[in-house]
Amino acid sequence: MSSKLALDAHHYDVIIAPVITEKATLASEANQVIFKVRRTATKPEIKAAVERLFEVKVTGVNTLIRKGKRKVFKGTRGVQSDVKKAVVTLAEGHKIDVTTGL
Repeated sequence: MSSKLALDAHHYDVIIAPVITEKATLASEANQVIFKVRRTATKPEIKAAVERLFEVKVTGVNTLIRKGKRKVFKGTRGVQSDVKKAVVTLAEGHKIDVTTGL
């Protein structure tokens, strides 16, 4: 039983948060959901985590890394961190409602 809990904890570490933007909402019409994921997460890890946490069937995972940007806020210069995102395509008939939370 403890190994199952450890496995679920690992899945929670892989997925950081859903991305809720206009573009992500349009992607949901094509049966896709976008998540921020850990930088070191692989596609098989992301697929396993989504299938296990949301109890859906995943047909594909595409990943991208958005490089950090230089920003100035109130005269202070800073650098945003790099962010890895995963576009998860779900099988027909499966759906994830990201607005309700987990």
